[in-house]
Formats: sequence, structure tokens, C-alpha cells
Amino acid sequence: MTLENAIARLNYRQQVLEPGHVWLAGAGPGDPGLLTLDVLSALAQADALVHDALVAPEIVAVAEQAEKFFVGKRGGRLSIPQGDINALLVKLAREGRKVVRLKGGHPFVFGRGAEEALVLTRENIPWRVLSGITSAFGGLSSAGIPATMRGVNGAIILATGFAAVSDDRPDWAALARTGQPIVIYMGLTHMAETVSELMRGGLSVDTPAAFVENASTPEERTVTATLGTLVATAEREKVVSPSLIVVGGIVSLRAELIGQK
Repeated sequence: MTLENAIARLNYRQQVLEPGHVWLAGAGPGDPGLLTLDVLSALAQADALVHDALVAPEIVAVAEQAEKFFVGKRGGRLSIPQGDINALLVKLAREGRKVVRLKGGHPFVFGRGAEEALVLTRENIPWRVLSGITSAFGGLSSAGIPATMRGVNGAIILATGFAAVSDDRPDWAALARTGQPIVIYMGLTHMAETVSELMRGGLSVDTPAAFVENASTPEERTVTATLGTLVATAEREKVVSPSLIVVGGIVSLRAELIGQK
């Protein structure tokens, strides 16, 4: 059976992207195979594509008919303020454009999609969210680390490590006391402080840990460590962004699952 025939058997009903509407779409962690049919449909209909830095070029290229607006944010680099991105979405919608706001991962998981949706709501602009596979789950799967495993964990925590001091900075010590695995987005910049707080919360220096760099892309690399060696390992292995940091017992399952001895 061909892919086209398989899709036809789903009786998939394509929704129409109307002029003046904005769809907030998730491109997943990088592998084009992780795109949803809804996101592919959106890319095929858009005449204005507002996209992030972490969206793979081949995914952006799907919307060949659309005018492209690059608004990527990368840690430590000059980037477009979120207020300007919000204003651009409003402007394009009011011009009657069919707008797709394309983000890596899932728009509502550390993607600022909710901030943009609130602005659109307040400006009476119709919007819709198209889910994407968030980097934590797509990246862990690609790296051979299960998000959950019976007998190992009964929950998993997704957290952002980007903020040094802010109202939404996680209470790392409290998270450590749960004993559940933690997947940290954007955690490289303040990693030393995060590690210190996790250990202060009771996590052992021997807790398994890993970096998943460029998850699900051809450049993907997984580097394992322990909580106590995480900072030194990042320096030695020259780990770069975008990288997920995974801390917890699920990491120790990777060696057996991928056949390492």
C-alpha cells in the first residue's frame, strides 16, 4: 500500500485555513516524519509562514507558496522580541493573510504559543492550535530513553532551565524530592545552578543523566553522565544547544535498549 492510499483510508478531513486566521503549529523536534497531517495541511495552505530557528529547513520549504518570516530565538544571541512577533501575527492577520506560526516541538509546551494565542484572542483574531510532538517525548524516544517505565517511574516532569531568576523558575529542590525523572528544556546556560539545587533537594550525585543534542535530526547526539558529572561532561564533550537534559532512572535503561554492553 502506498502512503497516499494509507492516508486516504483514514478519511482525513482537511480543515480550511481562512484568510485572516492564524494557526499555531508544532513542527515537532526536527524529524519531518514526526509532522502531523494537520501541520502538513497548514503548510500547504499558508500564504504567510512565521517560523522559528529550530524548524528544519525542509519543513519550512514545504510551504513553498508562502512568504517567509524568520523570527527565531536562540539563547545568548540577538533575537526578535516576543512583542514584535505578536505584532507581526496581528498585522498579517489583519491584512487578510492565511497565517501559520510554525514552532519547533509543541506550541503550548515552552513554545510561547499561549502568549501569542492570548494576544490574538484580545485582538479578536481567530486562531487554532495544531499540536506537535514535544521535544521531550520525540527526543527521548529517538535517543532510546523511555519517558516512563513500569517499576522505574510513575510520572515525568517537564521543566525549563532557561530562567536564572524569575517567577516561573522551577523549585528544583522540590522537584528533586519527588524522585521522578526530570526533562529540562533550554537548560545549558544555568545548568550548574540547576544541578546544585537538585542535589540540595536530595538527588544523589550518582543519579543517571544525559544530554540529547539536536534530537531526532541527523545531527542527534546523546551523551550520558551522572548528575554529579553533568557540568564537567558538558564542557568535555562540548555539548551545544539545542539540548535536552534528562535526569533520572529512565536514562539507565538506554544502554540495554540500544544494545550497548
